[in-house]
Amino acid sequence: MLQRLAALVGVAALTVACAQTDAGITTNVKSKMAADDTVKAHEINVDTKNGVVTLTGDVDSPIAKERAVQIARTTDGVREVVDHLTVTEAAPTGGLYDRDGVDRGTGNIGDNAEGRNEPITGDPGITSAVKAKLLADSMVSGLRIDVDTENGIVTLTGNVKSKAEADRAVMIARKTDGVTRVVNNLKVAG
Repeated sequence: MLQRLAALVGVAALTVACAQTDAGITTNVKSKMAADDTVKAHEINVDTKNGVVTLTGDVDSPIAKERAVQIARTTDGVREVVDHLTVTEAAPTGGLYDRDGVDRGTGNIGDNAEGRNEPITGDPGITSAVKAKLLADSMVSGLRIDVDTENGIVTLTGNVKSKAEADRAVMIARKTDGVTRVVNNLKVAG
């Protein structure tokens, strides 16, 4: 009984320790932002170094900017938040559809040039989808892999145990909807 309890405490401590790494903090902030209705549709880049989170990108309102900073500040392990977010004017309402067929003003799905109806994902959505798949895969240590997306290009950074694990992570990222290319910056650290 005591051995089981000690094992559970050890796993919990390891999980907390992994979440406190810069890559873990970045992942947690990105996941929270992707799940938040106020900021999930925005192109916000999150970088962490020594517990200091830097937010860059464009948001369409002061409320979205404030919420993004608040999410970062309240994430475990964050010591400081550097806010480089820019507030841009909101898109006009009605009639302007992006390439995925979503009305940029209302968020409603319409027919795009190819006649498809698709939800908008954007870079934050791609990042969240890749990270979720990495975390769900038993062959990949998803907590040690940082995922960044810019214009559909996913960059994987971190340490993995083997080349096979790195190859699997790259394959998972490549098979994720919206990914146009994968940059593999993973290091094998046996």
